Amino acid sequence: MSKDNDKNKDDEATDINENTDANDTVEKIGVYICHCGGNISDHVDVEKVAESVKNIPGVTKVHTNSFMCSDPGQELIEKDIKSGSINRVVVASCAPSLHESTFRGAIKRADMNPFLYDHANIREQVSWVHDGEPATAKASILVKSSIEKARGLKALDVLKVDAKKHVLIVGGGIAGMRSGLDLAKQGFEVAILEKSPFLGGQASKLSRLAPSYEYAKDLIVELYTQLSKQNKVTFYTCAEMSSFKGYIGNFDVTLTREPSDAVKSKSKGEFVENRGIFIDNIPKETEEIAITIGAVVMATGFKTYEPAEDEFGFNKLEPVTTLEQFIQDYKKAETKKGILYLNNKKIKRIAFIHCVGSRQIPGIHEPDKNGNLNEYCSRTCCSSTLQAAERIKTTCPNTDVFDFYRDIRTYGRFQEDIYDSASEKGVMFFRFEPDAQPEVTENKNGKFPISIKTKDVLTFNEEIEVDVDLVVLVTGIIPNDISSMINMMKLPVGTDKFLQEVHPKLRPVEVANTGILLAGTCQAPMDITESCAAAQAASVKATALLYKGFVELDPFVAQVDTELCKGHGECLKVCPVDNTIEIDKVAKVNPALCTGCGICTAVCPENAIDVMGWSLKQYEKMVDAILAA
Repeated sequence: MSKDNDKNKDDEATDINENTDANDTVEKIGVYICHCGGNISDHVDVEKVAESVKNIPGVTKVHTNSFMCSDPGQELIEKDIKSGSINRVVVASCAPSLHESTFRGAIKRADMNPFLYDHANIREQVSWVHDGEPATAKASILVKSSIEKARGLKALDVLKVDAKKHVLIVGGGIAGMRSGLDLAKQGFEVAILEKSPFLGGQASKLSRLAPSYEYAKDLIVELYTQLSKQNKVTFYTCAEMSSFKGYIGNFDVTLTREPSDAVKSKSKGEFVENRGIFIDNIPKETEEIAITIGAVVMATGFKTYEPAEDEFGFNKLEPVTTLEQFIQDYKKAETKKGILYLNNKKIKRIAFIHCVGSRQIPGIHEPDKNGNLNEYCSRTCCSSTLQAAERIKTTCPNTDVFDFYRDIRTYGRFQEDIYDSASEKGVMFFRFEPDAQPEVTENKNGKFPISIKTKDVLTFNEEIEVDVDLVVLVTGIIPNDISSMINMMKLPVGTDKFLQEVHPKLRPVEVANTGILLAGTCQAPMDITESCAAAQAASVKATALLYKGFVELDPFVAQVDTELCKGHGECLKVCPVDNTIEIDKVAKVNPALCTGCGICTAVCPENAIDVMGWSLKQYEKMVDAILAA
């Protein structure tokens, strides 16, 4: 290939067909096929696919491009629309869930109805599972099928639904407080739901935070002080969600509050050690409160993994504790002659063991009683351990500290400095393999009560034995049990049991249920900085959804032909979303609740119900195109 051709290839805008039709009433379809930077073109002959569709009646433009989702790729579509060359768009690229909104936006900027567009997935459905000629042939078939669907597309209008400027925050920890404060400052009404009488969550159990070394208590108090100044914030403590229904902009929620004797003789706003800020509005008897809200921010937090019986000696050997408990005890620790005294016990030697309840491996680690393994990294544990070890060596230099780890993962900004400081101050590090974990046993005849044996990878698997006064198990993060809300709200859950966002980059704090957002460690293990960042992202998203007083929804919902409908109610029986369909002589669909799944279409004996933008006739045309290929 010549250098000039190489340059043209780099520009990646290949115009295959320039047929135009002056009659705007005729479908003029533009087809745009993406190389996806090689993800598609390494397995599919993109130019051959373009050639295979360029002479199909009604196709007036065919382009290929290295990245259709890029600005130059979108500009191709906009240019063709503005010139009058096309009035329908077919894009063949990656999954529509990734860039459907991208291309609709480009079409809308060119002043064309954004729903006169169809999307052929030739990456996940083709290039990622096929190669060579079969891949090219399948890609051509899918593009032809989309072209036939595009012929029958009609201009649709987005659905507009009134929206309450009122947000429910589920969880009163750091993430919930941060999100609530940001929303209140934007003028929204905010309801913070917390099952305990305290605000602060897990952060209230911490002491100093890395790498700033500020006190967690100060952060919680500052957030509460700012929240208490906002007159649009309501705290519902000692409360849980008991019912949930509705749709974005208009969720009807019932909160059930129960009396609690968890704390006595405390004043409102007082910080209670290890528990958080006390909110003095505990109900005297069970009560139910109904509220209507526009959106929900899930900030339900986490709990720490509890080791199994006798896991590294836990609950069997007294000098074995967890990092969470050690942090509580360390707040009251004493130093005598440079030696740590914990609960009035002299700690001359202390050992930390990493990855207890994290990065578990099938066949090596024992699953819990439900058969689950925590195969993920809890991310914050290494830095927390190193901070604790470094502080011990700083305040108690005559106490020996041993660190048994699989991998050190100090991923955050300035956190590597903590590792360097701990090393310089004399913390001893031993690395073990997951299939050769440290053995923790009672040392009956030795000077120290506990013996730890392992093979040290750093010294070429040399067998070592260390005797210590205290073993601290560095336990991981697991999500709180919110199964009742998961079932009630139909929330998506990942294999790791955390709530799952739609896409980690494109829609990182959203779930598939529109109007429900995620903040903090309900989504994944995070440190406080990340939790606050996620909470603020959720606040921004909620603001963007609700600030107009209405929300716009896609029009791909079921529509009833009232002349054909006989009111049999078969559609009502199979609809998976409660209250979406009601029968009043004929079926009526609430478009704000309808997800456009199409199940109702399949069971209607009169063919009286269809999904806008995805009609049965369009499907028939698509199937015909596939069979004819």
